[in-house]
Amino acid sequence: MCGIVGYVGSRDAVVPVLEGLQRLEYRGYDSAGISFKNPEGKLQVVKKEGKLDNLRSVLETQKPKTSIAIGHTRWATHGHVNETNAHPHGNDLFAIVHNGIIENAFELKESLQAEGEKFHSETDTEVFLVLLTKLFKQTGDIKKSIIETFKQIEGNSAVVILNKDENKLYAIKRSAPLVCGRRSGRESGELFLSSDPYALVGYVDRLFFPDDEILCELDPEATFIHFYDLEGNATEQFQKEARSTQETLSTKGEFEHFMLKEIHEQPFLTKQLAGFYSEGVGKELLDRVKGKKFDHINIIGCGTAWHAGLVIKNILESELRVKVTIDLASEFRYRDPVLEKNELALFISQSGETADTIACAELCKKKGLTLYSIVNVKGSTLYRMSDENFLIYAGQEIGVASTKAFTNMVLVGALMAFTLKGEDAIKTLGSELNLLSDKIEALLSRENELKIIAKEIFQEKGFIYTGRNIYFPIALEGALKLKEIAYVHAEGYAAGELKHGPIALIDEQMVNISIVGSELFEKTLSNTEEVKARRGKILVVGVKENSKLKSISDFYFGLDFDGLKYFSPVLVNVVMQILSYYIAKEKGTDIDKPRNLAKSVTVE
Repeated sequence: MCGIVGYVGSRDAVVPVLEGLQRLEYRGYDSAGISFKNPEGKLQVVKKEGKLDNLRSVLETQKPKTSIAIGHTRWATHGHVNETNAHPHGNDLFAIVHNGIIENAFELKESLQAEGEKFHSETDTEVFLVLLTKLFKQTGDIKKSIIETFKQIEGNSAVVILNKDENKLYAIKRSAPLVCGRRSGRESGELFLSSDPYALVGYVDRLFFPDDEILCELDPEATFIHFYDLEGNATEQFQKEARSTQETLSTKGEFEHFMLKEIHEQPFLTKQLAGFYSEGVGKELLDRVKGKKFDHINIIGCGTAWHAGLVIKNILESELRVKVTIDLASEFRYRDPVLEKNELALFISQSGETADTIACAELCKKKGLTLYSIVNVKGSTLYRMSDENFLIYAGQEIGVASTKAFTNMVLVGALMAFTLKGEDAIKTLGSELNLLSDKIEALLSRENELKIIAKEIFQEKGFIYTGRNIYFPIALEGALKLKEIAYVHAEGYAAGELKHGPIALIDEQMVNISIVGSELFEKTLSNTEEVKARRGKILVVGVKENSKLKSISDFYFGLDFDGLKYFSPVLVNVVMQILSYYIAKEKGTDIDKPRNLAKSVTVE
């Protein structure tokens, strides 16, 4: 979702802010802007609709020099996509950027308008600006005004504030990502903040993750970051949460897109995963949870993470013989779930910042459940909330459409399942992880076969993905991947459900991508025959060198499942990732940054 970057220090502030925003482009956005204090001491706002390059071209012309700036990439929620609604929002006193949604913005705006206050945009963000300005004019106290404004807004938000009369930045958040950073070694100090630590890699040597409802004051003269609670009392407790930044920046290397690069990283990531859990903190984690018993396991996630959860659910129920339910995070809280303290809540999220998932974690924590996470980002909000964290060690995933994260979520979920069963998970699954790595490598060597198939089918009007049992989640994930990056109609179904409605869609312009493994082979084959009888085009992804599958298919991609007891769905899913990539490439879409999407969805 929207990206925030702020800087105050001794260098030209525009440079690190623009660089940080560029790093956050993968999150998705439709406008970008920056605010800074100009040499005359006035606040200046520059913002442009569209890509960050549009903003950069204006700034290169103006060549502003400033030591303090805030920037934002906006993904529209309230108000149309245009320069007026783009962030930052500012007036003579303040400029602000904001992530999230102010749920009571309409009521606050009506009240402020009744008092004669003026608004210039359609955004909820401007409500914060107008209210803050009003309170500051009454009190003359910046910190108190920010805190009182924040108390009046409802919903999950992160807000960063720049005041024209101070060389400081302020920030505060509630259930939204926010990180502060400090760079040591310069005389006046350099302080940063962002909605994503990735934006600050290479710029800071210490990171701070403030709690909710804590006001952060970034003062370069003090060369430190001060924290205040909602009563205005200073607290330095969050200095204990500082950690070094060791991450390196990702580049595309030889690949045309990050998505393709990340698909090709999967053999290495799969093979190295066992190593992370064979020693050190990984082994300590498995030792802590080994054999733990729960009456019921609740899995919660969104999108690709939910699909990974479906695969993990199958493994957990099969191996533990315990009841497992899985929910979409956006629905979980609102069905008023029955939760007991002896249950496990397992949250799955690549970013660890997905608003719906975090809200569900808050509910489960309140109910007294044990919280585990399967997450990619150490130090993220979900990571800090959970009792135990199973890191997936997938590295930075830049492509908005998740690929390698799905694979590692499933694999880590399997490690967790066998550990809870009381087994040595690495001993049980280690050889299969290595075998899966080799099979993905072999699959990638056949990439051109899928590229050719993509050229043949990319212009068809729709795609129906089908699978049974362990492959049903892959049908869902395959369809989602194609929708995300190729902008075509695609649906995933349990193959046995075709005759209960979806088969009405089948004609000569509809492609059925049928996943046929050895499990329920004859039944799945029969479902595919139903499509063939109605003249649908058929791409079978299934067991290798099978004459029945070859005869029924318009296109056939055989796979070697030998030796894969648990991870054949992962292998099939890599096929779906490659196929989606090449269909999208044929259509000419923006593969790494598909329209209307964001990497981390930080609003409900």
